Amino acid sequence: MRALIASLIALAPLPASATPMLLQPDRVWDGEAMHSGWQVLVDGTRIVAAGPQLPVPAGTQRIALPGQTLLPGFIEGHSHLLLHPYDKTPWDDQVLKESQAYRVARAVVHARATLMAGFTTVRDLGSEGAGTADVGLKRAIDEGHVPGPRMIIATRALVAPGSYAPKNDAWAVPQGAEEADGPDLVSAVRRQIGAGADVVKLYGDYRWRPGEGSRPTYGQAEIAAAVAAAHDAGRPVAVHANTAEAMRRASAAGADVIEHGGEGDAATFALMAKNRTGLCPTLAAGEAIARYRGWNGQEPAPADVQADRAAFRLAMQAGVPICMGGDVGVFAHGENAREMLAMASAGMSAAGVLTAATAGNARMFALADRGRIAPGLLADLVAVAGDPLADLAAVMRVRFVMKGGETVRRD
Repeated sequence: MRALIASLIALAPLPASATPMLLQPDRVWDGEAMHSGWQVLVDGTRIVAAGPQLPVPAGTQRIALPGQTLLPGFIEGHSHLLLHPYDKTPWDDQVLKESQAYRVARAVVHARATLMAGFTTVRDLGSEGAGTADVGLKRAIDEGHVPGPRMIIATRALVAPGSYAPKNDAWAVPQGAEEADGPDLVSAVRRQIGAGADVVKLYGDYRWRPGEGSRPTYGQAEIAAAVAAAHDAGRPVAVHANTAEAMRRASAAGADVIEHGGEGDAATFALMAKNRTGLCPTLAAGEAIARYRGWNGQEPAPADVQADRAAFRLAMQAGVPICMGGDVGVFAHGENAREMLAMASAGMSAAGVLTAATAGNARMFALADRGRIAPGLLADLVAVAGDPLADLAAVMRVRFVMKGGETVRRD
């Protein structure tokens, strides 16, 4: 019993300190630039000051972080906390055979693993057959019942009837999202917002039958009507789209972010850059699926992985705003930083990756209170061993995590 109590205490976050805290790393990434010799002063839930040789109030607690880089808490741009890796349990089996209670119990574990990996915010893009379970998970985290990141949630994604999955030609089976199209699509957008959605997610294309390639599922006018309804309610719109045509329709219709984009061409990315439509490339998910099919991780990578990388490079060349989001859930929660490494492997600089995971995602998701280390912002912070500009793999070596002034991890 004593051992159990001790383990529970070790898992509990330390409450926000009643006295100021001075964090003393070797260097600070402020969201857009690296600074040697900086310190960060935290008081309550907020950052009070950042810079060299800060004046320190009497009684301030000093936290030395030798050999470490302090960064804003990472922001995961594409997560599914209610899913777990497909090599363990196929997606269809999770949707059809796992109860919602079981999936929520696992999601609590996933949320904690995500936070311990330094990801203090996640944009969770669909419950994938678990209804509005993400609403309850977000509330439990916000109220402090379970540890986890701040959540931006989509509740049930919206799909064109007949286009999504699971599929069965003998009888109707439960779907991993809500089916709606035509005029009812606008009503479905409003239903999801009413149920708790912070962001509306549409599937702009999908595979109509197993073995087929993706094809557009919504017309541009349908997407535009859904976007208008969401924007009227102050909600952004994310559109799953791999094909160039579905990406074009989504960008032209005013979508805020396109997810995946693996078949995008130069003309499509030029349009997205003109419209300031973001791209969340989810490279790590494609790499994970390739590994499940037998790839050992060595180069040359399989054709699908190389195609995703090539599309990502076209997007960067066109000046498309880039989101850091790995579609985590396809692979293990807590390994979110695999997307950061995949982006670097595809040609993005270490500085570009760090910006995308912090200040860039904060801008893309209109999170003005986080994503940078600056006075007045939330004290959501992560420290990693080493210098991630010199060795980006340092983002996998998390040693310290703070969320809202609470120390949740200190190795």
